[in-house]
Amino acid sequence: MKNDLPKKWIHNLKILDVAFQPILNIHTGKIFGVEALLRNYQEVGFSSIFELFDEVYRDNLLYSFDLKLREKALKKFITINGYKNIKLFYNLDNRLLEMPDFSNGNTNKLLSHYGVDKNGVCFEISERHEISNSSKMEEILNHYKEEKFCIAIDDFGVGHSGYKLLYDSKPNIIKIDRFFLTDIDTNIKKKLMTRSITHLAIQLGIKVIAEGVETKEELLACRDIGCHLIQGYLVQKPTLKAAEILDEYTHIIDILNKEKRATSSSCKIETYIDKAAPLFIDTSMDLVIEYFQKKPDIQVAVVVNSQNEPVGILQENKIKEFIYSPYGRSLMVNSGTKKLKLKNLIQPCGITEINCNMSTIIELFSNNPESIGIILTNDSKYYGFLSARAIISIMNEQNLIYAREQNPLTKLPGNSMIEKYLSEITTNKNSYILCYFDLDNFKAFNDVYGFRNGDRAIMLFADILRKNLSQEFFKAHIGGDDFFVGVEFNKDTEKKYIKKLFNILTKFKDDAREFYSKEDKKNDYISSTDRDGNLKKFALLSASASLVIIHDTKCKKNINNINEILSIQKKVAKQDCNHISMSSLL
Repeated sequence: MKNDLPKKWIHNLKILDVAFQPILNIHTGKIFGVEALLRNYQEVGFSSIFELFDEVYRDNLLYSFDLKLREKALKKFITINGYKNIKLFYNLDNRLLEMPDFSNGNTNKLLSHYGVDKNGVCFEISERHEISNSSKMEEILNHYKEEKFCIAIDDFGVGHSGYKLLYDSKPNIIKIDRFFLTDIDTNIKKKLMTRSITHLAIQLGIKVIAEGVETKEELLACRDIGCHLIQGYLVQKPTLKAAEILDEYTHIIDILNKEKRATSSSCKIETYIDKAAPLFIDTSMDLVIEYFQKKPDIQVAVVVNSQNEPVGILQENKIKEFIYSPYGRSLMVNSGTKKLKLKNLIQPCGITEINCNMSTIIELFSNNPESIGIILTNDSKYYGFLSARAIISIMNEQNLIYAREQNPLTKLPGNSMIEKYLSEITTNKNSYILCYFDLDNFKAFNDVYGFRNGDRAIMLFADILRKNLSQEFFKAHIGGDDFFVGVEFNKDTEKKYIKKLFNILTKFKDDAREFYSKEDKKNDYISSTDRDGNLKKFALLSASASLVIIHDTKCKKNINNINEILSIQKKVAKQDCNHISMSSLL
C-alpha cells in the first residue's frame, strides 16, 4: 500500500476532517449506518470537494490519497458507540481505477487493522458526475462488488445510466436523489416516479435510501412508498463529533409513532410468516444440500450475510437436479467448481420491514408477476419470509374483512371503520378536519325519479369524493345519503383542505343537474310531497356539510363530543343548502 504522498498532500490530510451523517431505518428510527463526508476542504484552498479531488487526480495521486482518507474515516468511525452494528458509507471517485498505483487488497488490510467487518462498509458511487469514459463507473462498481463489498449508487435518478446499472451491476443499495423527494408529499408526479424507482429496486432485492429528507411530510411519504432507510437534515445534520451519533433518534420515532394508522384489517400477518433459519452466504454446498434434505417442506431458503442481512433467496428446485444426482452432488461439493457456489445460485427477492404497511407489501408483490414472495426484516436483519401463497391468503382475508366493513352500494368504508378512525383521533394530539356530508332534497328526488336514480345520485357523490380528495383523506359512507370525511392537517394545509371540501359541494350540485329532465332543470325545482303529504316545490339536489376543526392544542378528545358537534353543525348547514357550517375545538 502506497504511503509516499508529497508534503503538500500530507499537510492537507492533517487539516481535512470527516463528518458523519446518520442513516436510519425509516420504520423504527434506529440507526443503520453513517455516511462519511469530507470537511475543511476550504481551509486547504478548494471551493468544493470535487475541485479538491480533480487536483489530486491531475497529480496522479488519487488512489494513494483516497486510501489515506479511508483510513482517516475508519479511525474516526470506530469511535462511534456501537459501530460494529452499523455500516460506514464511504464515497468513491469513479476515476480510482485509472491510477497507476492502484492495487488490490488495501482496503481489506485497513479493515483488518481497525477491526471493522467487511459487511460494515458500503462504498457509494455517484452517477451524478459525468466522466470522459462512461464505462468507468460500471467498472469500479463491479470491482468492489466482486471484492464482496456492499455497493450503493448515490444520487440515483439524476444521471443517464441509472437503470442500466441496476440491470447490469445489481448494487446492494440505491440512494434516491433529493430532487425527487422535495415536496414529494404534495407533488404527485414526483411521488409516482419515486414509487416506481423504489418498487423496481425492491423487486431486484435492492435497499432504498431516501436521501436529503428535510420535513416530516417527506419522511412519511417515503415510508408509505416503501423506502427502507432515511437520511437528511430532518434526522441530523452532518457532525464532526462522533459522540453525537445516536443508536436511535427519538424525534423521528415520535413522528413515526404519531403517524401510525389503525389498519382497516384485523389480519394477523405473524401467522403467515415462515421463520425458517436462513442460509449464510459462505455456507458450503454440502451443508446447503443437507439443509434442504433435513427440511423437505422448505422450497425457499433466505440467504443472509455475516450481519444477518438478507442478500437474496435460494430455491430448492434450482438445485434439486444436483441434490438427487450422485454426479450432480459431487459437482456441488467440489470447491473448485466456482459456478456452483452458493453465492452464484442466489436469486434477488423483494425485501421490506415487518412493520411496513401491508398494502405496500401486497403492492410490491403484485407488481412483479414472477415474485415468489417477500423477505421480511426487523431493523434490517432477517426476520422471516412471506411466500406468494401466504400473501395471496392475506389479500383474500383482507378483502373479506373489507367487504364486511364497507358500504355495499358505494364500496366506501362503513360505520365500523368510521368508529375506528374517530377512536384513533382521540388517542393522539394531531390536528384533524372532520366533515359530515348530507345530500339536500334527496327524498324528493328519490320519490320523483325513483330508487334507481336515487342510488345513482349516491354513487355520484361517492365517486366525486374518490376523484377529488387525495389519498390522505379518509372517505366513508355512513349510510343513505350521509357521508363522512376526515383528514389530518397542519398550518400549511388547513386552508387548502377546507377549500377542497367546499369544492365537493359545488362539483356535486353541478353534476347532479344531469339527472333531471330539461323542464326541471329550466325550473330549477321539482314538485313532490313532503313528509306530511303536502305538495311542495323542492330545489334540485345539492349537499350540505358539517365541518369540525380539531387543533393539536386539544390534548384530549371525546368521541361523543365530536359526534354531538357534528350533529349540531349539520342542522345549521341544512338551513341553507350548499353551505358548510364550521366549528373548532381549540
